[in-house]
Amino acid sequence: MAVGPVEYLVVVFPGSTLTGPMASALADAVASEAVRVLDLSFVHRAEGGTLASKELRDVDPDGLVSFEPVTGEVAGLSAVKDIDSLGRSVPPGNSAALIVREDLWAVPFTRAAQEAGGQLVAHERLPSEGAADGGDDVITLLERLAELRKQDVLTDAEFAAQKTRILAD
Repeated sequence: MAVGPVEYLVVVFPGSTLTGPMASALADAVASEAVRVLDLSFVHRAEGGTLASKELRDVDPDGLVSFEPVTGEVAGLSAVKDIDSLGRSVPPGNSAALIVREDLWAVPFTRAAQEAGGQLVAHERLPSEGAADGGDDVITLLERLAELRKQDVLTDAEFAAQKTRILAD
């Protein structure tokens, strides 16, 4: 099966539910068939500081977002599903959504390139203007670290040590 580039987005938002416009925007992106949501994860930090995972039905009570989890293995998906590291950036009274998505528009192009003997060798997202401080966030650093391990630049022990350092900062 040809797969387009897979990316993830982490968004922290106030309260414990997706507002109408946020849920509508996500629903519209899926309905346009430009992207396919591979995974959705949500956490909410209570005012007292307790962090809890939430289901889609809890954060989208109006059922605007349609999502069917993808069956089978998707390379790298487990590396971005670390909900504990996601929760570190959530202030009390706020929630976070982790949205893992595939760029469907790229699937036919990737398939055509493969049939012509080519291959997808790189895909990287440019930093958004909305980044909090313009620097590297924890997720980006972990993603780069995972890529170095995948390329056998780092051993498993070196990866674990660096991951611990990044998460401790």
